[in-house]
Amino acid sequence: MTTAYFLLGIITLATLFYIFNVPIGGEAGPEKTRLHYLHERKEVIYENMRDLNFEYRAGKLSDDDYGSLKASLEEEAAAVLAEAARLQGASGNPSISDTKGVRA
Repeated sequence: MTTAYFLLGIITLATLFYIFNVPIGGEAGPEKTRLHYLHERKEVIYENMRDLNFEYRAGKLSDDDYGSLKASLEEEAAAVLAEAARLQGASGNPSISDTKGVRA
């Protein structure tokens, strides 16, 4: 009986060690700059605009709701693009090309 408890304790400790062991010097992802964040945010906004247009064409949104949501997304996109342009101008980085566009 004590052997069973001993084995159970060893298995429990091994399991906890496996779950909570954080390797030293583990792989960290690439460091993202503010410009990369803005590029990702721009892509999310464009995707939201495409979804908004789809929902409107499907008849799930009223004209007023569509107009207000579209205006807020356009304002957010303009702010993101303006900040990205400002950062690109300040750092001298080449511009990040637009790989996706908004479908009207």
